Amino acid sequence: MRITSIELAGEIEKNSKLPRALARITRKAGSDQIDVTILLPEGERTHHVQADSDEDIWSMAECLQYHLDGGKGTNSMIHDYYRELQRFAD
Repeated sequence: MRITSIELAGEIEKNSKLPRALARITRKAGSDQIDVTILLPEGERTHHVQADSDEDIWSMAECLQYHLDGGKGTNSMIHDYYRELQRFAD
């Protein structure tokens, strides 16, 4: 089995029924990059993460945690996102 994409939803803000942000993580067969699209109310942005770089994956995990949770988190919070990204690593 191979996971080709997942979607993550951020926290639901008070007085809203929608998450603060969404993220879509994908990796095409044969690609050396993980594509991460973060969808925010003001627009979306796609990041290209080197699948064989732990530093690049950790940096993207920090970015995901910040946008989806709404602020800077602890290492253990970031590590949750890191583990999800690792599913797409080499």
